[in-house]
Amino acid sequence: MKAMVLNGPHTPLVWTDLPDREPGPGQIRVKVLACGVCRTDLHVLDGELPHPNSPIIPGHEIVGRIDRLGEGVTGLALGERVGIPWLGHTCGVCPYCRSMRENLCDAPLFTGYTRDGGFATATIADARFAFPLGETGEDVALAPLLCAGLIGWRALGLAGAGKRIGFYGFGAAAHILAQVARWQGREVHAFTRPGDAKGQAFARSLGAVWAGGTDEAAPVLLDAAIIFAPAGDLVPLALRAVAKGGRVVCAGIHMSDIPAFPYAILWEERQLVSVANLTRQDGIDFLSLAAGIGIVTTTTRYRLDQANQALADLRAGRFEGAAVLVP
Repeated sequence: MKAMVLNGPHTPLVWTDLPDREPGPGQIRVKVLACGVCRTDLHVLDGELPHPNSPIIPGHEIVGRIDRLGEGVTGLALGERVGIPWLGHTCGVCPYCRSMRENLCDAPLFTGYTRDGGFATATIADARFAFPLGETGEDVALAPLLCAGLIGWRALGLAGAGKRIGFYGFGAAAHILAQVARWQGREVHAFTRPGDAKGQAFARSLGAVWAGGTDEAAPVLLDAAIIFAPAGDLVPLALRAVAKGGRVVCAGIHMSDIPAFPYAILWEERQLVSVANLTRQDGIDFLSLAAGIGIVTTTTRYRLDQANQALADLRAGRFEGAAVLVP
């Protein structure tokens, strides 16, 4: 197998030849067909997440076909197309796992962070954490659903049922979630980098009723806001943008420090919450709906050996939607 390997934080990925790997009990080996590039991958590269495995193969939006079954695997078949998400393993015995909150597991493994991921021609996965994808949809188009879509779906659920919702940062997750929110009959208000006319036009093309910079105010108070950009200074702005009883959801795994803000903008039962990972049920629920919603992902393709360029382009905001590596 070939892979783009991270040997330590703040270093480029290295094109590496590795021995083929065999799945252990309860595992599958998957031939990677496509792997999305996520902002979380940048956090891993930048050393912003604690205790990563090193060296590690990043990538956790994996679409592939099973070409080996480990001992004891049931419910999956050779040749079946599956998706492998960020949450790659849970202990099953901690209080969180036993109370249907496996996203908060005390001893998890995360794909592309603490276990090898999909910036490779093949990967090994826990069979319990692989979602059957069927044969509808292109591999590249499906890849962003495995994290941008799933985390966005969980964030949308935590945002509540309010009609007017704001998205701070309009990248891979927001461009998927805007389509879901419109399907649900909500009004989407998109906040992009100040002066990003192209990004604002992109948001409007996906049904946003208003789009502007984070330095602007939406024309109405919002019922909820979801912050996708990893910028803590957006939290006070979002709190000021939501109405009484509104909720602000921080959807990233990492965010810069939140500046001090007056209690008055939190008062009147506004809420500030975070999203942590996902559950398998999130995946089952979202992926079963995605085809019916008719989600169209906007993607930019890169060869596997162009992973460093894809990450640099993501950091600089050089494309709309999501980047996807194709071995």
